[in-house]
Amino acid sequence: MSTVVSQAPTGASEAGIAPHAESNALIKPGYDPRLTNEDLAPLKKQTWGQYNIFAFWMSDVHSVGGYITAGSLFALGLSSWQVLVSLLVGIVIVQFFCNLVAKPSQVTGVPYPVVCRAPFGVLGANIPAIIRGLIAVAWYGVQTYLASAAFMVLALHMFPNLAPYAEVSQHGFVGLSTLGWVAFMVMWVLQAFVFWHGMEAIRKFIDWAGPAVYVVMAVLCGWLVWKAGWSKIDLNLGGIKFQGWDALPVMLSAIALVVSYFSGPMLNFGDFSRYGKSFDAVKKGNFWGLPVNFVFFSLLTVITTAATLPVFGELITDPVHTVGKIDSTTAVVLGALTFMIATIGINIVANFVSPAFDFSNVAPQHISWRTGGMIAAVGSVFLTPWNLYNSPEVIHYTLDVLGSFIGPLFGILIADYYFVRKQRIDVDALYTMSPKGEYWYSGGYNPKAIQALVPSAVVPILCVMVPTLRGAANYAWFIGMGLGLVLYVLLNRNNKT
Repeated sequence: MSTVVSQAPTGASEAGIAPHAESNALIKPGYDPRLTNEDLAPLKKQTWGQYNIFAFWMSDVHSVGGYITAGSLFALGLSSWQVLVSLLVGIVIVQFFCNLVAKPSQVTGVPYPVVCRAPFGVLGANIPAIIRGLIAVAWYGVQTYLASAAFMVLALHMFPNLAPYAEVSQHGFVGLSTLGWVAFMVMWVLQAFVFWHGMEAIRKFIDWAGPAVYVVMAVLCGWLVWKAGWSKIDLNLGGIKFQGWDALPVMLSAIALVVSYFSGPMLNFGDFSRYGKSFDAVKKGNFWGLPVNFVFFSLLTVITTAATLPVFGELITDPVHTVGKIDSTTAVVLGALTFMIATIGINIVANFVSPAFDFSNVAPQHISWRTGGMIAAVGSVFLTPWNLYNSPEVIHYTLDVLGSFIGPLFGILIADYYFVRKQRIDVDALYTMSPKGEYWYSGGYNPKAIQALVPSAVVPILCVMVPTLRGAANYAWFIGMGLGLVLYVLLNRNNKT
């Protein structure tokens, strides 16, 4: 049984924050303004049903990155049934952990960085918030760049005379062509436009974007199968290299890859589950949006990818390039727009909403949810993500090191809520700086959470950086999560809650 305690925080600031009449924020007079704004406060009403959560996962899965990731698993040298088993096991693990991390935010109505105030302290929560926010900024830039590639395909198809402006050597600035800059900024503005209209606009966008992508993907797949003929399609993209027990290590790596791919959105899933009408609605949405949706999307992806070989004479794993190969203006326009919409969807839900809450949590009085999101958006431009993406080694080490913290942060959050506090959370205490508050520690930081975080993050980082440990790098999330959970529980074994 989960317990939500709601009582006036002792000794908190009496200044209070008066929300607008139409606000969905439940702000009590005792909430400290240094920890509170309308975006971080508990919700008055939670209105998302299972379809909204299902649509959220559709938007998260249906992207160029998701397409390439799913296709890459079929090129590992496993048979089709082994890949499907790996996909299913991996996504069921993701579903299980998403249900775990969803509950504290759903029952309290607060976002991920606020829930983190329980294990890390009311100020210490900025550590997990900033780490998750930085990861989101980097991926936001990369995904925007990938979406702009679809825009460029469309622009060059419609206006071939723009080709010189697509060449960095002829017309370029800091590593990106003039047309590339235009495409990137168009996608940047479109995403900012949707985000700026708030969570309700985002909900409406993802409610139709995910299904729309499915329709076009199905049409593209059907056309390619019709052109190729089913008998010429080989679903074992890389050829079968591993059979019997020899396939087990590869299957385990594939399972770990699936979990790692979703580790970012999984960590801050509370930013969305907080809107759920009930925990049951969230669980049902997770079921339809993860195992059912992901496996079906993966099958659609691999059939489409496999069909490119007989149709175009080469195996194309990037759907944008596949669309660009089709000799039809209607198909190119529809396909390019679809993958632009798909990437906007995942970017907003995975990489815009998260830093919006995370950066707002750092200084609630000065940084609103919208401001936090725009900080992330502007920061993504200065990262020049095209240079990151074109330097795999740089992005690999940067994101892998940051990603090594995701597992430990997840483990600590789950350990605190389920094992240490037994699903009991005092909502009002999350918003007080009073020394008598349950989540106040000396200096505002819980030393036990820091003591658990540091070693549980160092080990995965070593797996990434040390060549002799690279074999364990695929399991960095599991290693970090397990260490973070166990260490935090051990450090709090004498606590009485």
